[in-house]
Amino acid sequence: MTKKPLAAENGSSTRVRIDKWLWAARFYKTRALAKQAIEGGKVHCEGARTKPSKELEVGMELQLRQGYEDKTIVVKALSDQRRGAPQAQLLYAETEESIQLREQQQAQRRSQPRHWPSPSKPNKKQRRLITRFKQGLPEDS
Repeated sequence: MTKKPLAAENGSSTRVRIDKWLWAARFYKTRALAKQAIEGGKVHCEGARTKPSKELEVGMELQLRQGYEDKTIVVKALSDQRRGAPQAQLLYAETEESIQLREQQQAQRRSQPRHWPSPSKPNKKQRRLITRFKQGLPEDS
């Protein structure tokens, strides 16, 4: 059994639609989700917003936002067929600056408390002070 090349199967095409490539590179589960992300402004090609029909070429730079993470990737190969994760990772390379920034942001998120204390109801003493304040009475009595 021979493996097919990562480039388009017909061999003559050097361009692939961005929504199809994002799906093939396993950034999104479906092409519809990839299209939604592109139309929602979460995907930028060469620093500008793009359309799902934009044709990618090898060497183009993409900025993706997935959840809390921003990634900057460079297209290394083209494919319009979805394959396994190891083969999909050969289609792109994430920039070093992107990796460092993502790790830094992840560390900041981890250092934040998971649960912010919610404001509770005032107790009896606090309610008395609030009432006195509203009536314009002095606090001490």
